[in-house]
Amino acid sequence: MSIRFTAALFSAVLLATPLFAAEKRAFTPQAFEAAQAAGKPILVEIHAPWCPTCKAQQPILEKLGKDHKFDALQVFEVDFDSQKDALRSFRATTQSTLIVFKGKSETGRSVGDTGAASIAALLDKAL
Repeated sequence: MSIRFTAALFSAVLLATPLFAAEKRAFTPQAFEAAQAAGKPILVEIHAPWCPTCKAQQPILEKLGKDHKFDALQVFEVDFDSQKDALRSFRATTQSTLIVFKGKSETGRSVGDTGAASIAALLDKAL
């Protein structure tokens, strides 16, 4: 086996392996409704790139997202600055809001939380 082939194969495996057990994507009403209809556990993460609290939440969410317990969790990111319709539909008035659902039912919400244990407990409410 050549070094180039081995390197290419290794790179392909790394690129195909998700960094997060939880599936993360940009929010669209259609994708969110499909996840709800399928009864999936859902996290809606309302963030802004300029928000220091959101930045503090990111490493916590990334670490929790790697936990296989959250493999089925669908994570939808809502941009606070550009997705005002989504903010209204979720009744969210501030960035750094985390909302969890079991299918169509909201099961928990937090605003401005940067505690790893309390964020983990919130995500557990979606399972």
